[in-house]
Amino acid sequence: MAAHRKPRQSPLGGQAGRTAATLALAGAATATAFEGTGYAEPRLTPAQVKAKVDRLHHEAEVATEKYNGAKEKADIARTRLDALRDEAARRTERLNTTRNALGATAAAQYRTGGLDPAFQLALSSDPEAYLRGAALAERIGARQADTVAALRGQMVEIDQLRKEAGGHVRELKTRQAELNRQKTAVQTRLAAAEKLLARLTAAERAAYQEGPHSHGGADRASSQDRADRTVEADRASPASPTAVPAPTTRAARAVAYAYGAIGRPYRWGATGPSSYDCSGLTQAAWKAAGVSLPRTTYSQINAGQRVARSQLAPGDLIFFYSGLSHVGIYIGDGKMIHAPRTGSTVRIAPIDEMPWAGATRVG
Repeated sequence: MAAHRKPRQSPLGGQAGRTAATLALAGAATATAFEGTGYAEPRLTPAQVKAKVDRLHHEAEVATEKYNGAKEKADIARTRLDALRDEAARRTERLNTTRNALGATAAAQYRTGGLDPAFQLALSSDPEAYLRGAALAERIGARQADTVAALRGQMVEIDQLRKEAGGHVRELKTRQAELNRQKTAVQTRLAAAEKLLARLTAAERAAYQEGPHSHGGADRASSQDRADRTVEADRASPASPTAVPAPTTRAARAVAYAYGAIGRPYRWGATGPSSYDCSGLTQAAWKAAGVSLPRTTYSQINAGQRVARSQLAPGDLIFFYSGLSHVGIYIGDGKMIHAPRTGSTVRIAPIDEMPWAGATRVG
């Protein structure tokens, strides 16, 4: 008789098999979910893209003003270092000239110093002339002693200049490191903004570039504050910018320069004449009027007399955000000319489109 054998059962048969299959399917679904969405960037609406880009541009503008300040300080440190090096070179040249003169005198004395002065007097054909020469030589010797003392003083001064120059070298390196750090901060944020803008259609992107200079929710003022300021501005502002005379000839020149810059592209770190950033535009406008302004927004606000919003006049510098990261030049009628952001151009804009920080009158 044939032996009866039980059919071989799978080790995952029955309930255990069904459980394993369920877990396997769940794992596959989870893996698919991670592969499909876990590493994908979230889809953003055009409004969300614009809000993120606005925030990045604001951060880039803050970094730009820090870059401008670091560059200004680096330029000053470099100028001082160059001046110290030039002065050290001039003094070294004078030192070498004095050394050469003393060396020539010493050599001459060595050549004529073989005879005792008494023998030189005895052998001289003109003793009186010799004595006069000896007295002169004594005076020359005294002068040489003074020259040697001055020489030593010059050497000490040159050494001090070189030490001071070494300190400025270290300062310059520190300034340059800060400059590079802020430059990287600007470039990183602008690159991120450009990547986000690439998600928009050409029409959406064009609309954004021509839109108001807004930084989303950054440093946003309360609605009541904005309303109060709008009423105040309406009371103080005349009907048109052409109807508002500038308070001084210089202010008129600054405003005229700003009008002439309309349409020029924004470029961070630029001071004209082909492109500008915000503080570069105001600096250039007032330079055309004969007034030298500091380079940065947070320095320019202290370059003149503070004025209330209700007392604004054409030519006044108006500042925005608590960090004073943006500046424009007032032209009247509640409007300003400013350089808004990367990708835009110098333009006229209402002063209410950004959070107010203060105003200064210069010139």
